Amino acid sequence: MDALDLTRRPPRSPREPLSDLDLLMLARTVDKLRATLPGGNIGAYQITGFSSRLLLKLGIAEALLRDVIARAGGDAEVAAWVREHSDPSAYADINAGFEQMTVGERLGDAEFVKRYPIARTVPPETRRIDMLAADDAESFARN
Repeated sequence: MDALDLTRRPPRSPREPLSDLDLLMLARTVDKLRATLPGGNIGAYQITGFSSRLLLKLGIAEALLRDVIARAGGDAEVAAWVREHSDPSAYADINAGFEQMTVGERLGDAEFVKRYPIARTVPPETRRIDMLAADDAESFARN
């Protein structure tokens, strides 16, 4: 897959499936890893946080997935590899865990609010994965 420049456009939404694999954060994580490939630009994004949590829950090393992405011909190939190298029965629990996290749980964390100023403007019950998409939209609207 080609490298991405995440200063030109955001990674995919946390809710967008990767090919036929409905696993929250996976397509977004793939985009962020593509941005770390030679010729890519991760910009203000990072792998730590939701993406690293996803990889930990899947039992997949970041460097290994990056290598798979670099060699893959497309999303379907990456999705098939992830399915083969993780436990699909865990996906529902992984998704549920992401769905449970709200912005309000992190409003007392000054670093979180500094990184995501939009957290002060959305309702506290907003799911953090939805806040990420809103943050992308706001950030790229300014560009």
